[in-house]
Amino acid sequence: MRAAAEDIGLADPTALLIANAAKDAVHFIGPPESELHLAQAVLHLATAPKSNAAYVAWKAAKRAAGETGTLGPPMHIRNAPTRLMKELGYGRGYQYDHDAEGGFSGQSYFPDDMPRRVFYAPEGRGREGAIKERLEHWAKQRAARDAED
Repeated sequence: MRAAAEDIGLADPTALLIANAAKDAVHFIGPPESELHLAQAVLHLATAPKSNAAYVAWKAAKRAAGETGTLGPPMHIRNAPTRLMKELGYGRGYQYDHDAEGGFSGQSYFPDDMPRRVFYAPEGRGREGAIKERLEHWAKQRAARDAED
């Protein structure tokens, strides 16, 4: 389980599912029948593309949370169920991603007192290649949007 999450990560998101399925097979049917399930899981993990980018991101995010403390969510994404909350600015300026061109508003969801940071930086191995492309696309859209403001 640890190798699937820490060493393979999102380069092959099925690795965690396969490791968990092998564990379930051992619990369900037990050895010696479950040994084939374990062998398949080991082979899958051994041959999967590797990336620790999610693990590195998790550690960086935990470090940032420790440095900044408990900052609240930005005002624009807070619900405003009362008149007072609306008057205080809760929800003001919120942009619904589904209504934005391409389904991406580019709005920041970091706390108001915390600048946008990049924690997750996939290198592009395995399935992370598509994630990296998507993140780069969004960064370009965000930069273009910021240039207009």
